[in-house]
Amino acid sequence: MALTGGTGALYVAPLAAGPTGPKDCADVLPHLPGIASSTAPATLAEPRWSQRGGTVNDASCLSRTAVAGVVRPRSEADVATALAYARAHHLPVSAAGVKHSMGGQAFRAGGVVLDMRGMQTIRLDENARTVTVGSGATWHAIQLAVHPRFAVKAMQSTDIFSVGGSISVNAHGMDHQAGAVMGSLRSLRVMLADGQVVTASRNENADLFRHIVGGYGLFAVILSAVLDVVPNDIYRSERQLIDYRAFPDTFARIAADPSVGLSYVHLSTAPKTLLQEALVYEYRRFPKDQALLRQPLGEVASTKVRRLTVNLAKKNDLFKALKWWSEKNIEHRIETCTVTRAQAQGAGEACLVARNDPMHDSVAYLFNDLPGETDILHEYFVPRERILPFIDGMRDIFRAQDANVVNASIRAVGIEDNALSYAPAPAFSVVLYLNQTTTADGTARMRRLTSDLIDLTSKQGGRFFLPYQLHYSPAQLERAYPEIGAFFATKRAWDPDGLFSNTWYARYAPAFAKQPAATRPSITSGTPSA
Repeated sequence: MALTGGTGALYVAPLAAGPTGPKDCADVLPHLPGIASSTAPATLAEPRWSQRGGTVNDASCLSRTAVAGVVRPRSEADVATALAYARAHHLPVSAAGVKHSMGGQAFRAGGVVLDMRGMQTIRLDENARTVTVGSGATWHAIQLAVHPRFAVKAMQSTDIFSVGGSISVNAHGMDHQAGAVMGSLRSLRVMLADGQVVTASRNENADLFRHIVGGYGLFAVILSAVLDVVPNDIYRSERQLIDYRAFPDTFARIAADPSVGLSYVHLSTAPKTLLQEALVYEYRRFPKDQALLRQPLGEVASTKVRRLTVNLAKKNDLFKALKWWSEKNIEHRIETCTVTRAQAQGAGEACLVARNDPMHDSVAYLFNDLPGETDILHEYFVPRERILPFIDGMRDIFRAQDANVVNASIRAVGIEDNALSYAPAPAFSVVLYLNQTTTADGTARMRRLTSDLIDLTSKQGGRFFLPYQLHYSPAQLERAYPEIGAFFATKRAWDPDGLFSNTWYARYAPAFAKQPAATRPSITSGTPSA
């Protein structure tokens, strides 16, 4: 018995253990031609290198790429120096944050990586209800700065990402009324390829603004952003279990109720009820909440238990079923309610939280050191009236390919009016968290799964999110985004020398090179860099 218990402990311990450093698995990115650095004047200032040569990777751990180096600017002058150096040496430049895009969107082989995390200033203007932040600031830090009186209006559903990264993909989150990050942006301060520093907003350099938001770092370096903040309302946490076929009507009810501030849906990943059961989470504004105390923001509890649950679910069907059973029956009973029931008179047994609380999650439980495997994100945007046939088709694909689905969720997005929009009409976003082995076979299986899901999405009139693995063809890209050729042509107009680049651009832009470059609009209020 002791031997059995010891063996079990040895099995479980790595599944609950946190990572000891960044995970590095392999390189599955397309091989790109090398870049030869040219000789530059000896008087040219060296940038603030944090790494010379070597490699970088992203959160997939599958994108190891050799680069010229990494620069960590702390000021606009540092960014200008790095761009001048790269121009003189004919090196491409990529801006990076926490690198959770999974297809080389934050770096380019042989290029200079701008690690923007050194630019993280945060300044709250309570009267204007805005916060001005450096592009390297994380949502985690911003929440800490604006809490307890204010909350972020729109951000990703977890707080680990940088603002610059979220803007570059036009990320969205739990607030179905606020929309994606673009909707809460007052303005951007950016540096163009020639070193000019300009402001971009809906009213100033509007074409540039529409291309930088969701532009994957190809038009300018985002230096800072002015974002809307909103009151840090108190919400009543609610949930219900439904059949997935009831989801459209359930969402229609939520959308018609202005008191619901945040919402999302988790679909079952248990084999017997795969994508057939759904847990609907709602956060409803609690009336007369101003007298209630907002507790300091805390970190998510039970990290090791949560990590163990997630990692066991990757192992076999039994643990997948137990994970879903636990979410249905256990998790809500141990939910952290930051407004005590003693304060919430008249709320009965309701769990009350401040708006910041559900989004203040750094998902530490998703990171591990497990060898030979990694977790991959997918996201698909489906017209709202086509969500049920999409789910049915997705279920068929998962079962046919024995996909290792760890989590599946649904959020709502409205029309996004940026140049490369994933939602030209209101859509439901289906977010998938999938596990794969890091072998050649594992990559081939993920490539097939991705391609089939993209084809399913196109069949339903939807689009797929671009900041993930590059397992799709130029034809699939153009079918989902018919405007992609014009997008690349506009990029060439703003950056004719191709200073800003990344692996994604180098992989797909050549297929659309025949489209003539667009005409670059005139710039207003441009100033030389410091």
